Amino acid sequence: QVQLVESGGGLVQAGGSLRLSCAASGRTFSHNAMGWFRQAPGEEREFIAGISWSGRATYYADSVKGRFTISRDAAKNTVYLQMNSLKPEDTADYYCAASSRYANIQYLSGGYDYWGQGTQVTVSS
Repeated sequence: QVQLVESGGGLVQAGGSLRLSCAASGRTFSHNAMGWFRQAPGEEREFIAGISWSGRATYYADSVKGRFTISRDAAKNTVYLQMNSLKPEDTADYYCAASSRYANIQYLSGGYDYWGQGTQVTVSS
């Protein structure tokens, strides 16, 4: 059974940092694109960062560009999201996603086949 398990969320003050991890089990995603989405209360799920199978290509939504960094460790079958300079508007549930079909970055949720359960990030002002 394939599972993606996020960790690292929590409560942080504005300007602080958090590092989210997403560990995959049940199969390897070393040849597949992975990404991070977030969903704030009352909002639609937003794609915020993606990484290609090799890690050489990354994408960031304008809302997080320059503050967040996505990376992956193929040996650990894990993708990370380093979040710096956090703002109250970053408050959301954060989800990692993995594609079983694509190696290049996918920008839509339909490009991903596996999802984590989500981890909550709350940024206080």
